[in-house]
Amino acid sequence: MDYIEHKMVEKASGESLPVDNSFITPLNVMLLSFLAYTLYNFMSPPKPLVLPPEPAPIVFRTFTPRTLLPYNGTSGMPVYLAVRGRVFDVSAGRNFYGPGGPYANFAGRDASRGLASHSFDEEMLTKDLDGPLDRLEGLDEEQKEAMQGWEERFEGKYLEVGRLVSQEEMGNMTSQTQTGGGGEGEGGNKAAHVVAA
Repeated sequence: MDYIEHKMVEKASGESLPVDNSFITPLNVMLLSFLAYTLYNFMSPPKPLVLPPEPAPIVFRTFTPRTLLPYNGTSGMPVYLAVRGRVFDVSAGRNFYGPGGPYANFAGRDASRGLASHSFDEEMLTKDLDGPLDRLEGLDEEQKEAMQGWEERFEGKYLEVGRLVSQEEMGNMTSQTQTGGGGEGEGGNKAAHVVAA
């Protein structure tokens, strides 16, 4: 036993044990890097949320066929169209109703008769912009149902931004405003309500 003890003392005092470098492996380096990255992201302050700017408020307006005409999607204007006297902002569907779209001839116009008749012909649109509105006389029941379906589709999908009246009705409203009878003036800039789509 003396020999064994002697060898143990000799080894303990004079020789150091070899260092095991098996800890530094590619896998351990990747795991350590991942841990450092996770701790950095966890400890760093969060980035502030940036909300998109609110859209400009839309004022419920009264349009005549002539004042509605510029809202056809050209020159950076929104795309509006009217159905049974209700004006809708269909700019979200610019691919359909804007320039080059299949329903482009309805943009900035009263589309009631054309939508009811499933016709894109120019004769379906009111030619006299200063005359009376189309009273939609002569439509059969199927056409009236089709127009009602289109109106409901617009009501559910797009924002109603105004109403369409004839030039004569607009003149009557202007004269009432000037005499103190109330109503909306030329251009219809009196804020009323906006129906959310």
